[in-house]
Amino acid sequence: MITKIETLDQARELSMEIIKNKSLTYEQKTSQLAKLAENLNDFPKEWASERLYEISKEGGFCDLWEGHAPYAPRYICPNYEKLLNEGCKFLRLPKSKTLLDAINTLLIFYHHVPSVTRYPVYIGKIDKLLDPFIEDRQEAKRLIRWFLISLDRTINDSFCHANIGPERTVAGEIILELLPELNDVTPNMTILYDPDITDDDFACKCIHSSLLTANPAFANDKYYRKDFKGDYAIASCYNGLPISGGAFTLSRLRLGSLARSAKSKKDFFQRVLPEAIDLMCNFMENKIRFIVEQTPFFKTNFLVTEGFVELDRFVGLFGMVGLHECVEKLLEFEKENYEYGKDDFANNLGLEVMDFIENRVNNFKSKYSTFWNHRFMLHSQVGAQDDDGDSAGVRIKIGKEIPMYDHIRHSGLFHKYFPSGIGDHFPFDETAIKNPSAVLDIFKAAFNLNMRYISCYGDSGDLIRVTGYLVKKSDMQKFIEGESVSYDTVQYAKEAFEKYHLLERKVRDVR
Repeated sequence: MITKIETLDQARELSMEIIKNKSLTYEQKTSQLAKLAENLNDFPKEWASERLYEISKEGGFCDLWEGHAPYAPRYICPNYEKLLNEGCKFLRLPKSKTLLDAINTLLIFYHHVPSVTRYPVYIGKIDKLLDPFIEDRQEAKRLIRWFLISLDRTINDSFCHANIGPERTVAGEIILELLPELNDVTPNMTILYDPDITDDDFACKCIHSSLLTANPAFANDKYYRKDFKGDYAIASCYNGLPISGGAFTLSRLRLGSLARSAKSKKDFFQRVLPEAIDLMCNFMENKIRFIVEQTPFFKTNFLVTEGFVELDRFVGLFGMVGLHECVEKLLEFEKENYEYGKDDFANNLGLEVMDFIENRVNNFKSKYSTFWNHRFMLHSQVGAQDDDGDSAGVRIKIGKEIPMYDHIRHSGLFHKYFPSGIGDHFPFDETAIKNPSAVLDIFKAAFNLNMRYISCYGDSGDLIRVTGYLVKKSDMQKFIEGESVSYDTVQYAKEAFEKYHLLERKVRDVR
């Protein structure tokens, strides 16, 4: 929801609630107080009309807490290879010559990469960044172990994302050995998987690690490279973005809420949906122009002036959630007794909604989204803590899952719409841990059916993928009991656990 702070007394009350909150750490309070101060500014009228506020209050629109006066892009994906090869003048960092140089240079640099979470959402292809500096494997493992520990203890948000692969590297093997030992939340991790490049043994090690720690997930490397016409990054939850660029902004429509505000299927397609799309496109465009034209980020920030990122490689992300509930409501209007996921009629209705959104969004021209031909990229958004009755993205909602292979075929129908990110998560029982190659076969089949991104985790493990990010069940229990937990994402996950019954996802087997 986008909100207005109406009075100074309201601001004071909100600030005191943050200050007195026993469940927040000092850093979390500092961040929330800063956002409160920013939100004392009203959205300019050309950004957010009264109608957009109305749709937001009704639950149909959400700006994902970017603030009323954003002063940096939401997601930033620097060129870390340039950093290690050339150093950084602003931070007085020389070119890296040893593994210790590289690790410390990266850790220092990460501290200065902003995002909507205040932490870097992309920390690079860490296996390829570190591998050229490895001389002694045992020493490398000791240093990389502390590198991973440092990331988890200083980047307190599992929207932080690292990539590995597709090739097997010594650094990649070491990381996979360490993940089950450390069992940490940060960083979220993805292997850029290509069956023609990634050997099965290395891929099975990734599966085994994921079943124990929910890391790494699998991205369909060929699919992403085709869309991005070359290299790319997986950032935040599972956002495909240009390296040396990122995302200006991400807002999203709650399709279920929008459908519930319609009077009929015809009203949904002719009035409700086009109005919401147009309002959100204009909201995003004005926000982007503010960041580029009125804040100094793209003029003075060292990431830009030293060439670690480039304005022309940033895009706007048009997100959505709640397709399942949207289809349910449209079927109710039509008095049709079909189910999303199970029945072709319902699935085709979902495709009709997506075709409409894709066409209308693609007809909007964005001044600065140069990388994507001045259009916004569609993103199947993972969900947020204040969603009510709108499941993540276009997924089949929890409790309505269908058999594994039917589920994959269904997902494959929708992944084509979302070059900037979409994913499905599957918990497995102990049969998978004993046979990771069987899970790999499932993933290969999924990618052959045009899925972009897929992940798994062991049902009995502590780590779980909430929507796209990771949370420990044990940390969630601490937070529920009023203890402070260092990871910001625990706060976001609480409502998702309670409302969407994440622990009740259908558990799969490989028998």
